[in-house]
Amino acid sequence: MRIISWNVNGIRAVHKKGLFVPFIEKYKPDILCLQETKAQQHQHEVELKEYTEYWNSAERPGYSGTAIFTKEKPLAVVLGMPEKIIKKYGLVEDKYGNPNTEGRVVALEYKKFYIVTVYTPNAKDDLSRIPLRHKQWDPAFLQYMKDLEKIKPVIFCGDLNVAHTPDDLARPKENEGNKGFTTEEREGIQNIIDSGFVDTFRIFTKGNGHYTWWSHFANARARNVGWRIDYIFVSKNLEKKVKKAEILDKVLGSDHCPVMIEI
Repeated sequence: MRIISWNVNGIRAVHKKGLFVPFIEKYKPDILCLQETKAQQHQHEVELKEYTEYWNSAERPGYSGTAIFTKEKPLAVVLGMPEKIIKKYGLVEDKYGNPNTEGRVVALEYKKFYIVTVYTPNAKDDLSRIPLRHKQWDPAFLQYMKDLEKIKPVIFCGDLNVAHTPDDLARPKENEGNKGFTTEEREGIQNIIDSGFVDTFRIFTKGNGHYTWWSHFANARARNVGWRIDYIFVSKNLEKKVKKAEILDKVLGSDHCPVMIEI
């Protein structure tokens, strides 16, 4: 099974560039997890007959949103995080809005596993969403993954909006304490790993120079001055089933590139 995750930064924009369908045709994912779709399902102009689509769009037009396109229909679909977890962690509206109405999570249940796509809230340039991230969102989402894992193994993927270690961005010293590389955000990833989930890319590839997002400024992508903030994690008991994990950095159309595993 081939699973691909991609923050498309607007699915309609990628499609208008003529890049979305050729990407699907070339890589043929069994399951495609998308973040930052920035659209409602009815606004999506691509017809992919092989796939069934499950969307969780933001209430705010042209913002955030996630979706999963799958060749095999799931047993069940859950949009967003469960209400009991939202209440437990007090995951409520801040000055930017309500993270629970921003279409940030889709989970599909299959016979042998769950697959989840997630678009983690950005900490913002002034770090004003750090409290939401650190005290509410990150622990709530991890709790959700651990709860699912009690039932069956979990694969979750998406734009987690943080580089975990200095190897995960081109300029760690200059970005220490900036959004995406704060102690609090990095702790969120470490907690995921400490809970037993495995960063699939790091099973096969160590060291720096491997990135999934580049700024639009100063020709950053061409110079590979980037960040690895897009991940695919699996439950520990799936680790040995992962045969390949790659960053598809040649795929254009977004400021992020897709990440892929074969399992």
